[in-house]
Amino acid sequence: MLPLHRPANTMRTSFDQLVSSLNACDLRIDTVEQLRTILKQEKTASLPSFINQSYDSLLILEQWAWQLLSEDYRPWTTEYSYLKFFYDLALFNRDMIFNNGDIDIDRKISLLFCVTIDQIDSIFTQIDQINDENDVLIRLLNLSLDNYAYFFYDQPQHQVPAVVDHIDKYIVRKYIMSKEHKFYLAKLHEPKLAKSVFTSKLLFYLVGCTAYTHTYMIRKLLSFPYTAEEMVAFLCDDYLEIIRIHSHAIESWSKEFLACIAQLIGFMSGGFWWKGRQQTQIKKVLPTEQITCSHVEDLIRIIAYKPFYSQTKSARSNDETVLIDSVIMILLIIVQSQNINWFFRSNLFVRDTIIHVAELALNDEVCLCGYCILGETLADDQLKAIKIADNISDYFFRIIEEAWKSLTKIFRQIPLQLLLEGFQILSKNDSIQQRTASSNKLSFFIHMCDQYPIVFDIIWALSFNHDIQQQLRENTPFIHKLTRLSNQATDEQIRKAVDGILWNLQIHQQ
Repeated sequence: MLPLHRPANTMRTSFDQLVSSLNACDLRIDTVEQLRTILKQEKTASLPSFINQSYDSLLILEQWAWQLLSEDYRPWTTEYSYLKFFYDLALFNRDMIFNNGDIDIDRKISLLFCVTIDQIDSIFTQIDQINDENDVLIRLLNLSLDNYAYFFYDQPQHQVPAVVDHIDKYIVRKYIMSKEHKFYLAKLHEPKLAKSVFTSKLLFYLVGCTAYTHTYMIRKLLSFPYTAEEMVAFLCDDYLEIIRIHSHAIESWSKEFLACIAQLIGFMSGGFWWKGRQQTQIKKVLPTEQITCSHVEDLIRIIAYKPFYSQTKSARSNDETVLIDSVIMILLIIVQSQNINWFFRSNLFVRDTIIHVAELALNDEVCLCGYCILGETLADDQLKAIKIADNISDYFFRIIEEAWKSLTKIFRQIPLQLLLEGFQILSKNDSIQQRTASSNKLSFFIHMCDQYPIVFDIIWALSFNHDIQQQLRENTPFIHKLTRLSNQATDEQIRKAVDGILWNLQIHQQ
């Protein structure tokens, strides 16, 4: 056994030597224990250096682990040290996913997705033949699916190996759209859930497979076995019933149930917001105003539960953060698709909860959705009364500028176009307009309008403000540009916005 502290170079030499000596036919327990010790000792600060210096050995180790699981896995999981090794390797991979140090993204991908199609097919075949609901192979694959889901959400734009698509198509056809999935969801309809309900098999269906498929949706791939409408229709009754029942007793939720409901809500939000665009399915799930308002109250009770706040993270890296992020996203979709702004304005508990979540959120996606909900639902006097208009404006200025400076034109997982669409909604508010004027952000938006035509609509909304009007009049080149576009623009929406700006400036066209 290695001592707890050794010089880094010596440790990495030992690690490389241990990996080079791996032999699936005759593996010593002390070798596995030494590998576990090294993996656990590599913490956040040292992890990038360790991965960069020992990448080849790590890749061999990851491939070796998948090879063992794809064959007869039982000899390697009945011994405690071997089993703990697989858990420690999964935790090491999770730390690598969220480590923002100097780790090349392609190296992360090659380490995470080194399983072959033949190997994963063999693992799925073994799982399909298992009768034990708590078999260890199910638990281990669940850990890998969780890691993949976290990675996809954190890095949705990167290309991944073909095995990723292969896994998803198998999961969607075999597990998501299956009677077994409905069987396990039905178990959650009971108001009181014994711990024995949460078998490894149930968690495989309701957490691992669901999380993997949801984050696969985010990648906006063209090839998908089912449509969003089909998947939402398949699961919506369970979704509504589980939330209706359990939103009244959140204090009794177990960590296993929390994981299940977080991923279910996340999956539905992915179906409602398919490939980066709002879909019509939510109107079929919530067909009446009464059903919609009742569901909003259920969701609000969930995010109003204060103990969740202390557990949420800046990255979507645990169940509490996934839950709050997913709920607030669905609330935003409801606001944008259903005509119930009056409900958010009149219901003090709903309004105050959204404000509280948006103001306390460490997670940018949660904050963004919360501010968009407030900007869209509250009247000018209400927004002024709660005194957070400046916070909302400054937040949007920051994330839009970060996305604009990025080569990918994305802030976290959110395209700049969507950020601008969100700010367009807010820009109709008097307080937001005044903050934009006092912050001298108009020139920034003017600089963006050639690449993002929606900015003309933003400037049109802002131009109802007196100070903005003065800033526009002082920008002679932009006024000349507007005058030219009014006569020459072929895009009807651009011309409409341009004419609206000129009208507000009392610069009338002949």
